[in-house]
Amino acid sequence: MIYTCTFNPSVDYVVHVDELRVGELNRALKTLTFPGGKGINVSRVLKRLGVDSTALGFAGGFTGQFIETELQKEGIRCDFVHVSGQTRINVKLKAKQETEINGQGPTIASEDAAQLMAKIETLSTGDVLVLAGSVPSSLPADVYEQMAAETAKRKARLVVDTSGPALRALLACRPFLIKPNHHELAELFDTSKLTKEEIVIYGRCLTEMGIRHVIVSMGGDGAFYFGKEVALFAEAPQGTVRNSVGAGDSMVAGFLAAQESGKSIEEAFAYSVAAGSATAFSEDLCTKEEVEALVDRIRVIRL
Repeated sequence: MIYTCTFNPSVDYVVHVDELRVGELNRALKTLTFPGGKGINVSRVLKRLGVDSTALGFAGGFTGQFIETELQKEGIRCDFVHVSGQTRINVKLKAKQETEINGQGPTIASEDAAQLMAKIETLSTGDVLVLAGSVPSSLPADVYEQMAAETAKRKARLVVDTSGPALRALLACRPFLIKPNHHELAELFDTSKLTKEEIVIYGRCLTEMGIRHVIVSMGGDGAFYFGKEVALFAEAPQGTVRNSVGAGDSMVAGFLAAQESGKSIEEAFAYSVAAGSATAFSEDLCTKEEVEALVDRIRVIRL
């Protein structure tokens, strides 16, 4: 079983307006509401690609209930810890430019954190745990490391999609897969900007540290893959970007789904890039049909 863990999920409220006039009444042309959060996005895309998962994390109030209800409608199993307070609402205002207002999540009590850890302790050999997103300030700073240690103890595979100190700390746990973007990779190695040649050097460094699969995304400039025996580059397909949320999460889901179906590394990487691009070209997360329409357009080059 694949488990995705989202500490700070959200209800994503997308509002389209012709022009945003600050300080005046604005009328929406269209509104959309989705369950959000990086791990939740991975679960939603996995389901669309035909792979089951269980969504873990914290949920509270009517917004938390909305997330669970919507995920269950999509056939995704939920096993959230219910907390006091409200799961946050993130507002995405789409006009000529996109403006985001992210809400504040609930405070997580120590007993809530203990309940979630107890769920991690039920993992078994062959399971996959996806740790995605940031750590709320109300949780211990090393909570991801605690979960990673428990995952390793149970011989499950760890997938990491986070950034900053949390990502740096988890490298020693030798994750099965990490997916930093090029900015997060630069931050990881204490530099401000990386050339493609430097991305290759640092990507290979990560595999030498024992990380099995490394995908470095660069948006419209393509993506790199690094493994123990092969390094790859894929150009991003051309298309109109309509959505800046969830493309990286879709890449993680695409790679895992392709691995589950026994595809080669080159095929899994191409599928990952196709999934990320399909989400970027959609208003919501990608569908299987959209991914498969793009995957033949992904050119993968061995480095």
